[in-house]
Amino acid sequence: MTLKQIFKDWTLPIAMAAGAGGYFLFHGIGPLAPLKPAVWTAVQILTPSLIFIQLFLTFCKIELKDLRVMRWHWIVLAFQCLSALAIAAVLRYVPMNEAYREIFEGAMVCLICPTATAAAVVTDKLGGSAARITVYNLMSNILAAVFAPVVFPLVEIHDGSGFFVAFLKILSKVFPLLICPFLLAVLLKYLWPRAHDFFKAKAGVAFYLWAGALALAIGQTVRSLHNSTATALVLWMIAGAALLSCIVQYWFGKRTGRCYGDVITAGQALGQKNTVFAIWMAYTYLTPISSLAPGTYAIWQNLFNSWQLWRKNRQRNLSNNASAS
Repeated sequence: MTLKQIFKDWTLPIAMAAGAGGYFLFHGIGPLAPLKPAVWTAVQILTPSLIFIQLFLTFCKIELKDLRVMRWHWIVLAFQCLSALAIAAVLRYVPMNEAYREIFEGAMVCLICPTATAAAVVTDKLGGSAARITVYNLMSNILAAVFAPVVFPLVEIHDGSGFFVAFLKILSKVFPLLICPFLLAVLLKYLWPRAHDFFKAKAGVAFYLWAGALALAIGQTVRSLHNSTATALVLWMIAGAALLSCIVQYWFGKRTGRCYGDVITAGQALGQKNTVFAIWMAYTYLTPISSLAPGTYAIWQNLFNSWQLWRKNRQRNLSNNASAS
């Protein structure tokens, strides 16, 4: 097994270990302390930059003629939106202490978070449709771009700013990050085809950019956990909310997909999340501790995906053995 294959097979634990280790390295070694402000600034710049680039490379693979919306797309999208709105309504109108707000905010981010950019790779390996999940990826990203600036200021307004100030601030951050990569890829296709073909051929690099962004996001999550004053019970409840969100979304996606002959694709579309973006979004616009929910969601979804891939490979091996005998 090559080093590249080992890295691809163990991307999640390597990225998580690198992110957590990087934080404790700068936190625990005294001579590195003066560098912490510069490193923190670099992380805040690099995280959205890596997300932008990986989305752009992913969108370069899209052929406009393949962008066909299926009926299950709308059903799953409606579930994603309404479930997140339901939690937002609870946060808005039901009085609760800060600890419980962080749990609900974490669950809300896990629900509204768009589909992972690497979902097409996993879906294809599981036997689903990479094209149809790419369409839903775009739809879920647009939903997040609209949902965040409209709903987040109603839930968590920082620095005493009013709704419209927070709305414009979030819109200026979220809209370019999610929509501009797609527009750039489309324009490049028609205005500079040679450059578009070059980036399309390099689309596989998005996988490694995702690993780098994941490491940075996990570093932020560990920083939040280390500096948090929340009790162990609250932290476990946040992880539990993420697990419940993961189970519900995979279940509803697969159940809906079964009605339309697309179980795998619909399940991955709703269940496999861009947790790197969710961590950044929660940390930036909600409360830092709520970013732990998508951080733990990354663990749950990758454990489930690993089991699905193992089961798929096992079935393939059994089928090959049966054919050989």
